[in-house]
Amino acid sequence: MNSYVNTAVGALLGTIFVLMSVSIASEGIFHSEAPEKEGFAIVAEEAPAAGGEAAPAVAVPIAQLLASADAKAGETVFKKCQACHDATKGGPNKVGPNLFGVVDRPVASHAGFAYSAPMKDFSKGGSEKWTFEYLNKFLLAPKKDVPGTAMGFAGLAKDQERANVILYLHTLADSPVPLPDPNAATQ
Repeated sequence: MNSYVNTAVGALLGTIFVLMSVSIASEGIFHSEAPEKEGFAIVAEEAPAAGGEAAPAVAVPIAQLLASADAKAGETVFKKCQACHDATKGGPNKVGPNLFGVVDRPVASHAGFAYSAPMKDFSKGGSEKWTFEYLNKFLLAPKKDVPGTAMGFAGLAKDQERANVILYLHTLADSPVPLPDPNAATQ
């Protein structure tokens, strides 16, 4: 073999050795452990199987769910929403509108927020309100309930989680509207 080939092969092997050494050293220096608990899980919406039906509409009436709901647990679940929504009185709009006083507020009516056209259509000119029933249905699957909405959240599939969040939102008002009577619900 000629000396140029030996030099090239030596340079290649030397480069590989240096890169491997740097990789091993950096792994040791910058190694990070997996967190004990995830911040929150992002749930992706799954398409129904071929020939299958989409998820059924809300089966349990919200009045019955609210009777056993826990606002403190709803506050914990609401942390998923805080990336896009603020819920403090007089707080700012973020990617989504401020949610203080949202229960029984007209849909797409929070001042200073630019709602998407589908959400404005859904509001029927402000005649629709965020009732307990509407919130329950919307939070189940926002994109299915209002097709084309800018809200990218997949929804809360668990009935009790939705009820907890709705009860928590209910507490965020100067004078909360009365909760629906669970015995009068006949859905």
